[in-house]
Amino acid sequence: MNAPLYTTEILRLAASLDEPRRLEREDGRAEMRSPTCGSTVEVAVQLDRRKRILGLSQRVHACAFGQASATLMERGAIGRGRDEIAEALTSLTVWLAGEREDPGHWPGIGALTPAIPRKSRHGAIILPFRALLAAIESAE
Repeated sequence: MNAPLYTTEILRLAASLDEPRRLEREDGRAEMRSPTCGSTVEVAVQLDRRKRILGLSQRVHACAFGQASATLMERGAIGRGRDEIAEALTSLTVWLAGEREDPGHWPGIGALTPAIPRKSRHGAIILPFRALLAAIESAE
């Protein structure tokens, strides 16, 4: 018997994705689309003087894996800078490709383990991190 596509934890994460909100100040913005599945994520960021994330807002159109990833990204992003986001994106990408045993140090990201054999979902999972990185870089 095959394992279910979405676990209860993934569905809970997807359902808890915050609605987009207005930031006090928008320093950077990016919109990205996954060519593998068509998911889209738009991220706006507010940065502090050290270029660390002070606030973010996102609009996500993705499967439950993509929504769950966006929730986890948002929950762990505050206080992080460009290099930390780039490192998380690299770790996540390598982990999904099966080239690393752990997903890295991003809080809760291990919940996406059921997606590893589902390559068609990988694009949606990394998309929020790609969009966040691009939004930070647009502010620089």
